[in-house]
Amino acid sequence: MYLIFLFVLGAIIGSFLTSLTWRIPRAVDIKKGRSKCTKCKKVIEWYDNIPVVSFILLGGKCRKCHSKISLRYPAIELTTALAFLAVGRYFENIVANLPWARQLDWLILPYLLFITSLLIAIFVIDLENMLIPDELVFLGLLVSVILLFFVGPNPLFRNLTSGFVAAFIFLLLHLITKGKGMGLGDFKLAIFVGTVLGFKLLIPWFFLSFVIGAILASILILLGRARLKDKVAFGPFMIVSFFINLVFGQYLVIYTPPFL
Repeated sequence: MYLIFLFVLGAIIGSFLTSLTWRIPRAVDIKKGRSKCTKCKKVIEWYDNIPVVSFILLGGKCRKCHSKISLRYPAIELTTALAFLAVGRYFENIVANLPWARQLDWLILPYLLFITSLLIAIFVIDLENMLIPDELVFLGLLVSVILLFFVGPNPLFRNLTSGFVAAFIFLLLHLITKGKGMGLGDFKLAIFVGTVLGFKLLIPWFFLSFVIGAILASILILLGRARLKDKVAFGPFMIVSFFINLVFGQYLVIYTPPFL
C-alpha cells in the first residue's frame, strides 16, 4: 500500500508538473486559471485531467476539439509516478548514500519527493527549452540548506563546499568553452546537486554526467538526429546521473578519504 500510495501521489504531482513545465518558460503564472487545451483553448474538466487514466480513456484526444494530446503529458505523469515509486523502493539505499539526511527523521521522505519533483521539472524544461529556471534551482538549494542547518554546522559547511566546488568546475568549463560547451544554468544546477550529494558522490556524479552525455550525443549523431556543432541541453544528463548516484552511489564510490 505504501508503494501504491507513492505511485498515485507521483502521478498527481506529475500532472501538476506538466502545467508547471509548460508555463514557466512562457512566463505564465502557475496560479493563473485552470489548464486549457493548447489547440481549442477550452478549459479541461477535472474528469479529463486524471493523470494517465484520462489520456487513455480519451484515446489521446481532446474531448472538445478532438485534436491530439501531446505525449509529454502522460510521459511526465508516468515518469514522476515511477520516480516516486523508486524513491520508496530504494529508500534505504538513498538514506545510506546521503549520510546527512539520516538525521532528518520523518522529513527525509517528503524532502526526497520534493527534490525529485523539482529535478523532473528542471529536466523537462531544459530538454524542451534549453533553459534551467533559477527559481526552481534556488528553491531546491534553499530548502536543502535550511535542512542542513538544522542537521548541524559540519554537514552544512561540508555539503555547501561540495556544491560550490561542483559549480566552480562547471564555471571553468563555461569560461573555457566561452559558453558553447556549458551554460550558466548548468553552473547553478551544480550548486544545488553538489550540495545535496556531498563530496562522497561528487566525482561519480560528475563523471557519470559526462559519460551519459557522450553516449547519448554519439547515438544522436549516428542516427543523424544531431551534428557535432549542435547544442545539447546538459542539465538532463546531470539529473539522470544524480538519481543514479542517489540510488546506487555506494557501488560507484571506489575509495573515499576518511575526512569526506
